[in-house]
Amino acid sequence: MMRYTKLWVGLGVVVAASFATLGYFGLELYRQAPPIPERVVTTAGKVLFTGQDIHDGQNVWQSMGGQEVGSIWGHGAYVAPDWSADWLHREASYILEKYAATDFGKSFSQTAPEQQAALKARLKQELRTNTYNPETKELAVSPLRAEAIAAVGVHYAGLFGHDPALQDLRKAYAVPADTIKDPKRQELMNAFFFWTAWTCGTNRPGAAVTYTNNWPAESLIDNTPSSSIVVWSVMSFVMLLAGVGALTWYTASKRRAEPHVLIPDHDPLLKLQLTPSMRATLKYFWLVAALIIAQVGLGGITAHYGVDGLSFYGFELSRYVPYSLARTWHTQLGIFWIATAWLATGLFVAPAVSGYEPKFQRAGVNFLFACLLIIVTGSFTLQWFTVMQKLGLEAAFWFGHQGYEYVDLGRFWQMFLLVGLFLWLGLMVRAMLPAMKKPGENRSLLALFLISALAIGLFYGAGLMWGRQTHLAIAEYWRWWVIHLWVEGFFEVFATVVIAFLFTRLGLLKTATATASVLFSTAIFLSGGIIGTFHHLYFTGTPTVILALGSVFSALEIVPLVLIGYEAYENLSLTKLRPWVLAYKWPIYFFVAVAFWNLVGAGVFGFLINPPIALYYVQGLNTTAVHGHTALFGVYGMLGIGLMLFCLKALSPQRPWKNGPISLAFWSINIGLALMVLLSLLPIGVLQAIASMENGMWYARSADFMQQHHMQVLRWLRMIGDTVFAIGTVSLVYFIAGLKTGWSLESEGKPAPVPEAELVPASGE
Repeated sequence: MMRYTKLWVGLGVVVAASFATLGYFGLELYRQAPPIPERVVTTAGKVLFTGQDIHDGQNVWQSMGGQEVGSIWGHGAYVAPDWSADWLHREASYILEKYAATDFGKSFSQTAPEQQAALKARLKQELRTNTYNPETKELAVSPLRAEAIAAVGVHYAGLFGHDPALQDLRKAYAVPADTIKDPKRQELMNAFFFWTAWTCGTNRPGAAVTYTNNWPAESLIDNTPSSSIVVWSVMSFVMLLAGVGALTWYTASKRRAEPHVLIPDHDPLLKLQLTPSMRATLKYFWLVAALIIAQVGLGGITAHYGVDGLSFYGFELSRYVPYSLARTWHTQLGIFWIATAWLATGLFVAPAVSGYEPKFQRAGVNFLFACLLIIVTGSFTLQWFTVMQKLGLEAAFWFGHQGYEYVDLGRFWQMFLLVGLFLWLGLMVRAMLPAMKKPGENRSLLALFLISALAIGLFYGAGLMWGRQTHLAIAEYWRWWVIHLWVEGFFEVFATVVIAFLFTRLGLLKTATATASVLFSTAIFLSGGIIGTFHHLYFTGTPTVILALGSVFSALEIVPLVLIGYEAYENLSLTKLRPWVLAYKWPIYFFVAVAFWNLVGAGVFGFLINPPIALYYVQGLNTTAVHGHTALFGVYGMLGIGLMLFCLKALSPQRPWKNGPISLAFWSINIGLALMVLLSLLPIGVLQAIASMENGMWYARSADFMQQHHMQVLRWLRMIGDTVFAIGTVSLVYFIAGLKTGWSLESEGKPAPVPEAELVPASGE
């Protein structure tokens, strides 16, 4: 380990400094989060809401699906509106119309331009003036604003209830009638929606920007990008260019000194001794195949709800599986199958590296598999009961649906999964300890492997840091610890280490080279990735310093991806090194796809929405879905499939594969994903962005805009990419099933065994 001391120290400094920054400014977020008043009262003293009403209303919103039904502060689903932007616009419009009718006896649109300007200035004074009293903890509103609040509340009660006049709007939003069955619950949710809109339209004390940094764009009250948004957007571009230049120079200076690797003449895995626990991981990959099919099917249903919000080709599916539930299961299944593939890879690799099978290891692998099945089936069942409003608010939080995108699991299931992750860690540690005790270059790589696995468990635990009625801004802070640091952070580190292990095991990469490369790339990635978590929190009630840090460090996240083409080229070149390497062609091809989608999905499409000035207009639009699909499936999904195929090949290295089904799967999945984005999601997102810039966020997400003919055509065009993609996933599952039945294997029989003396061990071992 001594030869890598500088790299370890550098990595340690990066991690320590980054988390110190993330924690310190997280405390600032706690301190400066928008206040929740104990009472919302009129200037005449009438109580409209209490603080407890707002908290309970947040729980009602969570119980109907939360961020899976529209969005709040731009985070959530894309079919229904952003409720905070929609409420703000409706409330402002109501007040303007009342002003115009009282002062001029006309509607606002009929008044003269100079009259409109005067009325808007008056409205701005009404809404942007902060009337919260921190001493009494009361928020005072005028009688007219109280009237507007009541009117908007009636609209939402009809929308989430069964007002026949709003049936077309419900269809456009994919919100079934009686989504909220209890009128009292609806009143509570109205209180929460009002509060989220109030934070968007009211200035922070002593500042000229709102609690959400002037988000969303709303011309009626001059919600426009602040100077900080523009300045820090420019700085993010500067940091990106500087980082790319520095890394390119460093990479060019180091590549000339790379040592030559002696490639074995035969496949080293032919002599791999499969242990009972390694064989037991096979069922995990069958589960992965089943979950992929289920996720793709639910993805098709979810996408169709965007066209016909209440039915599926004439069948009124929303009565049984509404959009919010279909989308919940779709996103959760993506996390589940990708995580299952990676967990199984870790369980397979651990004894393969050490050559040691601990006692009861197979029983532990089987027990963990049973736990995964219980978590999937149990959580999905109780999410249905929650969304259908059959559970109380406390039971919904603990066992049903938390309402937060990607961490929708009820708290009990969250805790269950966390225990499972530490069980997984324990199984790997006990299998790898003998290898860790052996001197040699492998120890640094093994240490990083175990550290990344530990981080996966720890950072999923961040999902336990909020409670049932935790302030939304604080819950969002911790939620992004889970999504960004767990999924986009340490899972990526873990995957990088695992791939390095696999290539060193095959003798395609020297252990010393792999160790140095992984340590360096991890330090570079985390130097931007940890603090870059803040780029998700620009407009979630956070102070301006969060915007500054998030913009600069999220730009640094893109830097390593610019040179990803080297990785793709090198991985592709591996198949030409020796004839036997062709047996691993398809796992390697999926690793190449990971590199491609890392550049395009995480890099290009990620930076498209990362700068504050961009995200100001596009947060919560389909441009986010572009990044989400190409980064989550394109990077982590492809990587999960690649790791799965590698393990499946190692489970039976002597039997050659048929190329037909897996070739169709690879090309169809990648082409389908590209078509899904280029024909539908990206054009819709661009048109929405233009609408947001010209008319405001409320309009870009409105039924008036989204139900236009050309927008519907673009939604239908997604079927082309979805169909090609589905063909690929079916072919992949067919291929995996065929490895068991034999139809995915060549029929000429296994080749003659290679004499042990002819096998050349992997370099560095």
